Amino acid sequence: MTHPVLPTAELGTAGPLVGIQGLGCMGMSDFYGPTDSDEALATLDAALEAGVTLFDTADAYGYGRNEEFIGPFVRANRDKVVLATKFAIERKEDDPTHRGIRNDPAYVRAAVDASLRRLGVDEIDLYYMHRRDPAVPLAESVGAMAELVAAGKVRHLGLSEVTGAELREAHAIHPIAALQSEWSVFARDIERAVVPAAVELGVALVSYSPLGRGFLAGSFQAAEQLSTDDARRTQPRFTGENAVANGELLAPLREIAAARGVTMAQVALAWVQQRAEVHGLTVVPIPGTRKRVRLAENTAAATLRLTAEELALLEPVSAQVAGGRYPDMNFTFVGRE
Repeated sequence: MTHPVLPTAELGTAGPLVGIQGLGCMGMSDFYGPTDSDEALATLDAALEAGVTLFDTADAYGYGRNEEFIGPFVRANRDKVVLATKFAIERKEDDPTHRGIRNDPAYVRAAVDASLRRLGVDEIDLYYMHRRDPAVPLAESVGAMAELVAAGKVRHLGLSEVTGAELREAHAIHPIAALQSEWSVFARDIERAVVPAAVELGVALVSYSPLGRGFLAGSFQAAEQLSTDDARRTQPRFTGENAVANGELLAPLREIAAARGVTMAQVALAWVQQRAEVHGLTVVPIPGTRKRVRLAENTAAATLRLTAEELALLEPVSAQVAGGRYPDMNFTFVGRE
């Protein structure tokens, strides 16, 4: 399989150079139902061939098994891969409903050592705080993360789902290379305060779920169509009347895709990529996929440019979306701004 090699961009003012589209690896091990491990491994190789260099995982994905899964690939391509992983979401395999958030320094230190062990590497390129516990001062949590840089265990620091004020406070403690938050045609709340802070500080924005967990790609119309172990069955936007209402909002994506001879997924990804020009910052979406055919589709969208008229058609969509992003809003910064 051949691909045009992606252009590159720098994460932060002194961060790593990466392809302008990364790969979210979560679904290869967890949350989205059954997976074909051989195809997932082939997708990792195809991504690197296409110029994808930022590979994103977390210790919470598959209770650490996602880190173990991509570890051999990372080690085999260590000089080409920019490895990102995360800590802070505490899960318990004997209690699948448990979701805790840990930011205390002792947990940070233990978490990084566990991730390094599972990945089989000596250093993590980009280490994120996956979620913020407001009860733990950033001076303590980000301070502990900064110690990991000094110790040579981590090269660059990132945050996920923090407010604009939290990003500024953290950046003053130690430079933050990237902020990871959900950003898509369906999810634009970060544009109010978080994106302006990132622009001001020179922090890159890594967009997760740029395809609205597949909904924007037309991969499914309602959660009931998904396997019983698919986490999207619990997410408000994809269930009941919300799913019906949100499905109607996909009309402009279908219209643009049909007119341009591309897919809805490519339109949605092109919209995210063009946020870089709209807001004046580095934007690197990390669509997740376990299949080479989807990988090729996604990377082809990295250089697709939507016209002003097409962007105008998509502009009002997010304000009409029904339902929250998560059933438990503790996992977003909403309410803390």
